[in-house]
Amino acid sequence: MVKRSVRGSVSFHSGQSAELQVATDYERRGYTIAHHRWRGAGGEIDLIARGAEVLVFVEVKKSASFEMAAARITARQTKRICTSAAQFLENEPAGQLTNVRFDAALVDASGGIQILENAFGYA
Repeated sequence: MVKRSVRGSVSFHSGQSAELQVATDYERRGYTIAHHRWRGAGGEIDLIARGAEVLVFVEVKKSASFEMAAARITARQTKRICTSAAQFLENEPAGQLTNVRFDAALVDASGGIQILENAFGYA
């Protein structure tokens, strides 16, 4: 039981570190991080970033490679994120008409970051 607890703790901290790396990358590109780990009715959204003309919902995945990280994003998960995003938009001035994008931020074992814009197929 202790091994599982330690493994879970390592995964949690590794995920937090990846989220911070990705947040820093978005900030370098001119975005403001509005929320870390925002929780809505559908589940958690890792990062919500504000750009000049777009609100970006970001799912961060870390794995040994970019391909393995991308493979960890499931259709069920994207649906939950979209449900939470719709709830978040209820408090935006333009509501559901807000210009949004859903990105996947992939982090590999070396700490490299790959951003897949419009990763969920919604624009």
